[in-house]
Amino acid sequence: MSPPSPPAPSSVEDSPPSPSQPKASGSVRNILVSLLLSAAVLGGVGYVTFDASAFRQLIQHLRPGLLVAAVGISFARLGLGGWRLSQVSQGRLSVWSGTRGQLAWDFFSSVTPSVVGGGPVAAFYVARDEDLAVGESAAFMFFCVLLDQLWFLLAIPLLVLATFTIDLLPDAAGAVGLWGMLAYFVGLLAWSGMYAYATLVRPRLLVEVTDWCFQWRYLRRFRETVMREMRSYFRRARHLGTQPFSFYAYGFALTALAWIARYALVFLVVRSVHAADALLLFARSAAMMLVGLIMPTPGGSGGLEGLYALFIGPLMPDALVAPTLLTWRLLGYYLFIALGAYLFLHQLQRVRARRHRRAASESG
Repeated sequence: MSPPSPPAPSSVEDSPPSPSQPKASGSVRNILVSLLLSAAVLGGVGYVTFDASAFRQLIQHLRPGLLVAAVGISFARLGLGGWRLSQVSQGRLSVWSGTRGQLAWDFFSSVTPSVVGGGPVAAFYVARDEDLAVGESAAFMFFCVLLDQLWFLLAIPLLVLATFTIDLLPDAAGAVGLWGMLAYFVGLLAWSGMYAYATLVRPRLLVEVTDWCFQWRYLRRFRETVMREMRSYFRRARHLGTQPFSFYAYGFALTALAWIARYALVFLVVRSVHAADALLLFARSAAMMLVGLIMPTPGGSGGLEGLYALFIGPLMPDALVAPTLLTWRLLGYYLFIALGAYLFLHQLQRVRARRHRRAASESG
């Protein structure tokens, strides 16, 4: 018997405003805060570590091919994310539409705290971009988040095992830092398992929790709209949960490649100017990004720069820490803010033009 068909799309243009709808003024404020925090920590790292004469000597060993590969891997990660969204949507989104959705996800992740992520707001963007029900696009995003959690279920045990053979955490962190990181990894592992259970086994659980939250007095006026979309999410999540193993394996492979591309960006940037230990550099890149998931600042700005100095800095001469940090953030952060801001503003202009046309036709 064929699986149930996905729910019919509804027009999000006619639906009441969603509480997840992004506000332009708030996004601009968050971007400015994020950039200022990032620049402040980057400036501090540069002030402490940068030596112009030493840098000029070291830059003579630059390997431009690896730097070009770093640029390529940044765009490859974006394409892999778009491919994954297209695959998860089972053709509802094209690869190009999925890539726009992934770019929106990266952008909103850069202007919201890392612990929140950009997925909920990106779901609203995808719904507007493709004229889908918000609940349906949210189901795609939730399923991608599930694939991320499944990746963590694999990556975290590997990193924990790696601590027995390599110095995953720098000596400066000491034993307390090591045990703290391991405790965090265990907590993240438990959360990933719970998320996988709630999504695959009991998708109704999220609907029930949402219903409970929106019974609060200040959220009650949004309850009808949100619960309509959550029911759409539940139908789509239940449909996704009936897919064969190959569907999950395909999505997991794309997820693994996308995360490996994130780690490889740090690897390529550093190796383009310094022959750091390859295995240690890659493992520390992965550990750094896992720890960065709990940064409370927009896009992890400020915190990720500090983590880079802690995890990656000891693997290279001091004069290279600030330049490689700046290059990494340019390719993995500032680039996506610039592209995402253009995408977001372009959609706002499209929506306003559509409203003007509708108003003109109604008045005529």
